[in-house]
Amino acid sequence: MDAPAVLLLPGYAASKEDFLPIMPAVAAAGFAATALDQRGQHESPGPDEIAAYSLEAFAEDVHRVIGALGLQAGAPGGHGVHLVGHSFGGLVARAAVIADPGRIRTLTLLSSGPAGIVGRRQAALRTIRLVLERGGPAAVWAALHAMERPRPAPTADFLRRRFFAHNQTALMAIAQHLLDTPDRVTELAAVARGVGLPVLVAHGESDDGWPAAVQADMARRLAARYEVLPGARHDPAADAPDALVATLVGFWRSSGLPARRPAPAVAEASSGAA
Repeated sequence: MDAPAVLLLPGYAASKEDFLPIMPAVAAAGFAATALDQRGQHESPGPDEIAAYSLEAFAEDVHRVIGALGLQAGAPGGHGVHLVGHSFGGLVARAAVIADPGRIRTLTLLSSGPAGIVGRRQAALRTIRLVLERGGPAAVWAALHAMERPRPAPTADFLRRRFFAHNQTALMAIAQHLLDTPDRVTELAAVARGVGLPVLVAHGESDDGWPAAVQADMARRLAARYEVLPGARHDPAADAPDALVATLVGFWRSSGLPARRPAPAVAEASSGAA
């Protein structure tokens, strides 16, 4: 049997490389992981029209990738994909499940939340979006770089190249989604319950994105498994990769090959965006 498939969705101003710390261990555990640059991120081109960055468009991209991996519902030998969304990627993963749950084997919301982000990161995003509008990516990079701790030269060079590779419109659109996305937990819970979809909510013990109490309440509303990762902040893949892999692999293995009720029929939608 082919290795069970995993699809990893990164967060804001991030990319597939953010999952590199966990991918070897995920593969060693017997899973085939694919990490995705979402539209407008790093090496995935994106259009310059703000309307092209709706959450529905991001979700359609996820389903196109699932299809490209040969994991359409009903494919021979296929059981769907273990979908993991980090931060903004969690909002996209949620939209993808609501759009077509039959393609998803399990859902993990990692350091994500029920609605727009709050607290310190909310304030930072408001500032970033304003600076993007007035000064462009160069102004944002200068402000961020002034506050960052020193990094090894190869890491610093990659982060700079990656940041300027992001589509500016994508950066603005994703920031806005993180600021004002509405709460869709009740809708997601109904979909997951209807098809028997296992859900995991996990975050670092010091996550400064969505408060722990908010994520714990989201897990309760979803009847989801809930895990707090010691030693991690908002990015558990970087801060606590071993604990994150153990949590993910344990969840995926405990879900088995789900005996799923047929998902409601969903019309396929096509998009010309990259």
